[in-house]
Amino acid sequence: MNIVIIGGVAGGMSAAARLRRLDESATITVVERSGHVSFASCGLPYHVGGVIEQRSSLLLQTPESLRARFDLDVRVRTEAVRIDRDRRVVVVRSLAGGEESELPYDALVLAPGARPVRPPIPGIERALALRSVEDTDAMVAAVAGARTAVVVGGGFIGVETAENLLRRGLAVTMVEATPQVMAPLDPEMAAPVHAALREAGVDLRLSTSVTAIGEQDVELSTGERVPADLVVAAIGVRPDTALAEAAGLAIGERGGIVVDDHLRTSDPAIYAVGDAVEKADALDGSAMLVPLANTANLQGRRVADLIAGRDVRDRPVLGTAIVGVLGLQVATVGWNEKRLVAAGRPHRVIHTHPLSHAGYYPGAQGLALKLLVDPGTDAILGAQAVGRDGADKRIDVIATAMRGGLTASDLAELELAYAPQFGSAKDPVNMLGFVAENLATGLDDSLQWHEVEDAQRRGATVLDVRTPREHAAGAIPGAVNLPVDELRDRLAEVPEGELVVHCAVGVRGHVATRILAAEGRAARNLDGGYATWAAGVAARS
Repeated sequence: MNIVIIGGVAGGMSAAARLRRLDESATITVVERSGHVSFASCGLPYHVGGVIEQRSSLLLQTPESLRARFDLDVRVRTEAVRIDRDRRVVVVRSLAGGEESELPYDALVLAPGARPVRPPIPGIERALALRSVEDTDAMVAAVAGARTAVVVGGGFIGVETAENLLRRGLAVTMVEATPQVMAPLDPEMAAPVHAALREAGVDLRLSTSVTAIGEQDVELSTGERVPADLVVAAIGVRPDTALAEAAGLAIGERGGIVVDDHLRTSDPAIYAVGDAVEKADALDGSAMLVPLANTANLQGRRVADLIAGRDVRDRPVLGTAIVGVLGLQVATVGWNEKRLVAAGRPHRVIHTHPLSHAGYYPGAQGLALKLLVDPGTDAILGAQAVGRDGADKRIDVIATAMRGGLTASDLAELELAYAPQFGSAKDPVNMLGFVAENLATGLDDSLQWHEVEDAQRRGATVLDVRTPREHAAGAIPGAVNLPVDELRDRLAEVPEGELVVHCAVGVRGHVATRILAAEGRAARNLDGGYATWAAGVAARS
């Protein structure tokens, strides 16, 4: 069997190596446009910043090592220029000499990845991208003579690149066209990321775009000109579908190659994997683009299984992701609240602010967690975590729970590893489950940070049950301070009418609502307390 794979790195090389392990007799040829077929693409920004000191550390395999280990014919600096589907051949061109040749195939795998978005901004040719080893070499060289940098885009690559340019001593401006960085986060969850960037010295320009790139500066939509010895375009990526389109393969509504659950394209002899293909959303089955290494690697493995005759299927995706930002861990899974609102999908929101591990053990760090739940079924729709420690494992647990079909209330029942330096006897994930259970059973009722103002307009009283010192340090306008530890003795002072109760993070607020419930007073607990309200207001302003 002749198998041709177009594109290396995650999806392509996973497919090639797995195919060899399954079929020793197949002829496997890998065609890669760049000079490197197997490299650590997620490590590129960290080589720019000097965290990964040796360039060679990024290079995982070479054509020679892949020939020796897996008997693969790997052709780098070789471009696939067209596919003849009738004859089942791929025409390839050597980028070194320009000569063309044909590769016959019984099965063809497309793994071309994604291309950086390059908007039609005057001077955009001066902006560097960061997708390949060659891109990294160019950026390392440019950084050596630079003092100022503008990073256009505040997504995953943008924030990682900004952090690493700071490490190299550059003055960094980040320009983001939307009101927040990190689009998978909701606004109140992005607020600590904004704070971390600004505290580190990044000049963060939100709701601002670049209108032109000059020789030594960039022009912003505000009319300002910002010095820029170096410009990085980190606006996002689009599926690289040029070859597939030219071959007449189906392209989906999101702009990716359409594949079925066997990763077949509209031509049954041609498969496609990785960043170039549309995936099925695990929550509603809709087409989505998820340019993440985990999914690309798994699809590479699965397509090899399928070509080898094994009965497997591509799984739908949750979009589980994490990024490091100046000491913060920012992790997400599933849908965010913005998307749920836009889709008109009913949802319940839970915010908590636990510590990463037991508070009495040194080094505990604060976490901000957000859980999104279907109020009818208690299904978990998504989650977000931001903090300096422990965000990764909490999102991983929730992602696993979603994959296993557990409900939000089921999180309370998880038996998770505990020792004081690693977690708490009631882990933050368990605590989310406790809150979800209270809401699902009607024991508690909550209000979101963005609903407080409307409640006050209706005449509701905001009851702050924190200490007077906490209240004096920062309070919701118009709130009445009545500490929870004094509430039972001062019930007569609680105003009549609708009540919204809050504390710092929601725990004391829950206690207060139970005290009030025992006296026949209905009250709603401000979800996530003052901490979430303050973050949300800061993000909105």
